[in-house]
Amino acid sequence: MELGRWLIALGALLILLGVVLYFLPRLFGWFGHLPGDIRIERDGVYVFIPLTSMLVVSVALTLLLNLVGYLLALSSGGR
Repeated sequence: MELGRWLIALGALLILLGVVLYFLPRLFGWFGHLPGDIRIERDGVYVFIPLTSMLVVSVALTLLLNLVGYLLALSSGGR
C-alpha cells in the first residue's frame, strides 16, 4: 500500500514536470547550455557531452533524496 502511494506521487510529479516543460520550454532553456557542457560539430557529426548539466542534476537529486530520507526518518521517530 505504501509503495503504491509513492508510485502515484512520483507519477503525478513526472506529469507535472512534463506539463511545465511542454508549456514553458524557455524555463529550462539554459539546461544543456552551461559552461562545461561539451559540443562538437564536424562534417555532419554532432557530439554533446553535458558534463556541467549532469553535475547540476546529480547535486539536485542528492539534496532531494537526502531531504526525503531526513523527513521520512523524522516521521518514523528515528534520529
